[in-house]
Amino acid sequence: MSNRNSIEFKVSARHALFTDPLTRIGGEKCSYHIPTYEALKGIAKSIYWKPTFIWVIDELRVVKPIRTQTKGTKPLSYGGGNSLAIYTFLTDIEYQVRAHFEWNDHQPGLVDDRIDGKHFAIAQRMLELGGRQDIFLGTRDCQGYVEPCEFGAGAGHYDDLDRMDYGLTFHGFDYPDETGEPTLAARFWRPVMKFGHVRFPRPETCNIRKIIRLMNAKQFGKSKVRSVEAEATELEV
Repeated sequence: MSNRNSIEFKVSARHALFTDPLTRIGGEKCSYHIPTYEALKGIAKSIYWKPTFIWVIDELRVVKPIRTQTKGTKPLSYGGGNSLAIYTFLTDIEYQVRAHFEWNDHQPGLVDDRIDGKHFAIAQRMLELGGRQDIFLGTRDCQGYVEPCEFGAGAGHYDDLDRMDYGLTFHGFDYPDETGEPTLAARFWRPVMKFGHVRFPRPETCNIRKIIRLMNAKQFGKSKVRSVEAEATELEV
């Protein structure tokens, strides 16, 4: 693959809620101080995604100060009705993100769709338009906005802070269609922020995992996915 597979974007929002999905069932929720790899991957997929490729998050830059706000909410109860819960959100957030896509080798039926230049052009176009789908930061209650940026440009609140360590944190999910394994698993790691930057390890290098359940991969073929050629033609019209 050529180097035409990387994007840089700014994401901003009034609120965000990044939590461990394994422990957030019901009750109160408190956001991590930094977004998870999985949340940023979800944002990249909302900008543009096809099963032909996998988004890999390379680096995060925290631009604005980390602030929290506690709010009372009334989430739906599993038994029906609403319950009262206290959520601690991040507030007034702004990040810069660098990401790239790689071909999904576990989708052999989409080999003919591996045209990096056109996928890159569509991704850039969708980013300029604010994403193909709505942008959410950890939960549907927290809508965000994306736009192109030059990663590292401008002043950041933590540019002079040499190091900030975090404890065990949720990294992301291992899905069967991306790993080739018939299981759904959760990954964990211990983030470190240096001068406002967080470099994410690749998913396969995370050595702390929890198997959630057995799961079969979903296979895509030409008949189920629009070709990148057809999508690129639409953009040119």
